[in-house]
Amino acid sequence: MLRQEMWGSAADGHQIMYELESILGLRGWLGPKSSTAVFADPDVFEPVRTWPDTGPMWVQPPTVAAFRYRPAGVEAMPLVVASYHLNYGSAANRVAEAEWLSTAADKKWTSVQDEMHPLPALLGGDNNSYPEPSIPKDPPLPELGSIQDQPHRLHRSYVGADGKRLMDTRPDEILRTAGLEDCARYWTTTRRGDPAAVARTVNGCDTHGPDARVDRIYATKSLLPAVTGFEVIEVPLEESDHHILKLTLDGDRLSAILNEPVRTFHAQAALSGQA
Repeated sequence: MLRQEMWGSAADGHQIMYELESILGLRGWLGPKSSTAVFADPDVFEPVRTWPDTGPMWVQPPTVAAFRYRPAGVEAMPLVVASYHLNYGSAANRVAEAEWLSTAADKKWTSVQDEMHPLPALLGGDNNSYPEPSIPKDPPLPELGSIQDQPHRLHRSYVGADGKRLMDTRPDEILRTAGLEDCARYWTTTRRGDPAAVARTVNGCDTHGPDARVDRIYATKSLLPAVTGFEVIEVPLEESDHHILKLTLDGDRLSAILNEPVRTFHAQAALSGQA
């Protein structure tokens, strides 16, 4: 479970975090400045390390941790998980944050065979910006004039090369350039999933403009074969101004992906007569 805006959760000796752990029945990892958190069942996901230093410019730093999926076995690669919240007020800062966030998909791990392997990664959070609409059901980009609050027009846009102000889709482009895929888009297009996977994650309003899909989950390409579902669960406004994203992975496929270096090693050993 990935959470954002965990304000005050470190106060009074992490009292709120401990209360949440009890309510959820999960263990929690709280990022710097109590802005983001990751929760997991330690009986299923064994924590192996965290990366508290995630870059110099974050207003709400991400929580980045690696977990070993226990059903995959002790030789399996860990999985990197990141909960993030890109800057609300500065499109320029979001660009830098997204670039630094890409380093969560650039982690390496030394296997039991003493070889380095890139780790698969899942990154989920509030992008405060838009994906470039590329499929029919994706909410269209807002028009700048449809946002009534003028400071918010600034917050969600930037000046392009031609001097015109454009709606901000750059974090999405940055993460996809880094080899990450938008899981909702992937499920809807490649796997012929429910087009509702790209439904709005925030409701339209007078100040912020129309419905938008600012919350997203990205995955390294190696994890995509394990994706078996994606949905947006709407919640009442009095509970949250964002809806819930639910990504489903197949455990057996995930185990196979995390054990790929082990299988390759044993196959090579067998061919060389060392097995």
